[in-house]
Amino acid sequence: MRTMLLTATALVLALAAPTVQAGDVAAGETRYLVNCVNCHGKTGKGLASFPALTGRDADYIAQRLSQYRAKEQVGPNSAIMMSLVGDLTDDEISNIAAYVAETFQ
Repeated sequence: MRTMLLTATALVLALAAPTVQAGDVAAGETRYLVNCVNCHGKTGKGLASFPALTGRDADYIAQRLSQYRAKEQVGPNSAIMMSLVGDLTDDEISNIAAYVAETFQ
């Protein structure tokens, strides 16, 4: 009985886990260098008024990129972000998120 309860609990937790798919880190790096590096920097620490990405997990990055792609106002740089990520696919967002999370821990 206890094993069934533990198994059921594990299943519920697995289903409730974040839905961001693991991205391709190498592809994320390529896209980061095209879309992101000019504002967030080579080390993800941010430049001028652009925020640091260091310490952000993949779910956070993917959520923010998805919000910008959907034209949601998130912060003072939203207009810039909307123009840069408007054409990103779900896979590209996952790839960038994976790269940022792994590289800028």
